[in-house]
Amino acid sequence: MQAYRFALDLTLGQERAVLAHAGAARVAYNWALARVRAVVDQRAAERSYGVADELLTPAVSWSLPALRKAWNAAKPAVAPWWREVSKEAFNTGLDALARGLANWAGSRSGERAGRRVGFPRFKSRRRSTPGVRFTTGAIRVEPDRKHVVLPRLGRLKVHESTRKLARRVEAGTARIVSATVRRAGGRWHVAFTVEVERAVRRPTRPDSVVGVDVGIRHLAVLSTGELVPNPRHLVGARSRLRALGRTLSRRVGPDRRTGQRPSNRWQRVQARLGRAHARVAHLRRDGLHKLTTRLTREHGTVVAEDLNVSGMLANRRLARHITDAGFAELRRQLAYKTIWNGGRLLVADRWYPSSKTCSGCGAVKTKLALSEREYRCAACGLVMDRDHNAARNLAALAVEYETAGSGPVAARGADQKTRVRGQVAAKREPGTATPVRPGPSHRKAGLPTVCSLKRTER
Repeated sequence: MQAYRFALDLTLGQERAVLAHAGAARVAYNWALARVRAVVDQRAAERSYGVADELLTPAVSWSLPALRKAWNAAKPAVAPWWREVSKEAFNTGLDALARGLANWAGSRSGERAGRRVGFPRFKSRRRSTPGVRFTTGAIRVEPDRKHVVLPRLGRLKVHESTRKLARRVEAGTARIVSATVRRAGGRWHVAFTVEVERAVRRPTRPDSVVGVDVGIRHLAVLSTGELVPNPRHLVGARSRLRALGRTLSRRVGPDRRTGQRPSNRWQRVQARLGRAHARVAHLRRDGLHKLTTRLTREHGTVVAEDLNVSGMLANRRLARHITDAGFAELRRQLAYKTIWNGGRLLVADRWYPSSKTCSGCGAVKTKLALSEREYRCAACGLVMDRDHNAARNLAALAVEYETAGSGPVAARGADQKTRVRGQVAAKREPGTATPVRPGPSHRKAGLPTVCSLKRTER
């Protein structure tokens, strides 16, 4: 499954039609949420009064078929204008609610991993992002590659050429499953979810291994010695963002306490500020795509780190730069692009000391301050850039991953004794590699087992 996203150039009439569909999705969502929430609150109140479980108000099902059946029975009274929009608009809102309730229930029971999910909230016309998803009907790309056709919306002009998707559809190697129209960054976009038949690919150098150490000073440092500069798009746009923020503060904005509506001038400046933020996000995403595409097409094995980004954001001095770099997005793109190009992604354990380990002899430092940008090994005398040393250690994990459990091989460690507050010499024995069971996200994406090495210190 792959998504193709294109910007749209809508007329005023077409934009009103899309907004009507998005509003219909929001109406169905809020109606179904009010219905479910009323029953949930009623049952909670009855339990607090000591009512037996068998005498409680009957629970309502919040699966998508059940919500759709209830909506079809109530829509003539709730939305007498329901014939003016596509049925897919109401299905979009009901599907979003069904997913949200399922996530909330799974989070409460412990079936859903990750951060705890709260109960769904009602959607506001001004604060929610308008969008609608089509899964049935006429969904196609026009032969002129400048227009797309969607149910009830008709023929929409595309800002850019759709040749990448059109060629696959014409060749029979792609099938459009759904189309989502959504407004983001002041522009309307259409995203096609496509089922693609991919040809078997091989990287340019299938036996090549590259370690990728991400950072702030350089976006990525490769084990080959290449330094990928960090463009820092957010830092470059801060002056414009600050100016727009000051201008916005001088306008009459909305006030939820008094019900005050925002002025037209406030809305115009707010739109300009949103476009400025969207431009930063687009530049960041474009740079990450170019980097990850080059790495996965050239190297057969890519080794990256499992960084604790949420913990790193606790450093208030570096939080903005960490979020601007996009570590999670880089890791996500590497995950699926290695599969597309016939390679593999190995993820080092979060606690693997890639920066503290000497890439020459394998000695591990007990402490390494963040200000020390040059790695100096007291055991073998190696002097190297800190990030380049970490990238070389990551690349070395691929060899140990291949031979893990196959017997001892020549170690690359040192024979120095343990020093107080010094370095700890540890052998690089591939037999000590302990593969960790892949998580649900890795099994879903078809990734190889996460490589985690637990070293024996002496």
